Amino acid sequence: MLVVISPAKRLDWSDQDIDMTSPDFEPDAQRLVKTARNLTLGDLKSLMGLSDDLAKLNRDRFRSFADSPEAEHLRPAVMAFAGDTYQGLEAGSLDQEELAWAQDHLRILSGLYGLLRPLDGIQPYRLEMGSRLKTRRGKSLYDFWQDQISKALNEQAETVGTDTLVNCASQEYFGAVPAKSLNLKVITPQFMEDKNGTPKIVSFYAKRARGAMARFIVQNRLTDAESLQDFDLGGYQYQPDLSEPEKPVFLRPAEALAKAS
Repeated sequence: MLVVISPAKRLDWSDQDIDMTSPDFEPDAQRLVKTARNLTLGDLKSLMGLSDDLAKLNRDRFRSFADSPEAEHLRPAVMAFAGDTYQGLEAGSLDQEELAWAQDHLRILSGLYGLLRPLDGIQPYRLEMGSRLKTRRGKSLYDFWQDQISKALNEQAETVGTDTLVNCASQEYFGAVPAKSLNLKVITPQFMEDKNGTPKIVSFYAKRARGAMARFIVQNRLTDAESLQDFDLGGYQYQPDLSEPEKPVFLRPAEALAKAS
């Protein structure tokens, strides 16, 4: 199976001694960077809801974005992102064989790069998929990417011999994968917390759990949807009564949440 996750706003640019690959949609990323360089600080603030300092930081990132960057200016995508999902994924502790399997089966959706493999070398950036950045292709990044990401996932699924995609990405990012052009069965796990006897989704914990699910898939080399039900990292348990075939629900009891917190 394939699994997709979202990127993160927060980056970790510490040194990584890992051989990197080149993003498949690098030319498209360069086109977007050229567009973003023409934005003013006010434009950037409005586009992504940034503070003055973050707008300046990302203006400088777009200005220094290189056409042919040296390796020391790149980081492997799965190590470069440092948000909640990546705390659950803990990519830095995966061994070489696990990273190699992830390179074929794990994908990161990206507003700038479209679709990234874990070891694709990226430059520092911030450009959320939901951004209404106007380009020649339309008024948003969804317009820009159209069905390119879906087609790339179809091709990769054929390469690894699967018809199943596990969606561990946010709605904002998976919205860039048009269902009409995706030839795969999509499984979207739901992660919930027991709040006084009532199952509720808590965004912070759900993001970490999506990363942990991706790690579970990678470490166990999962190939079928039913095996997802064995996921128990962080104290989550599969709930058949709350689940649907394409939306398995995992609930964490209050006592397990207390230990995790």
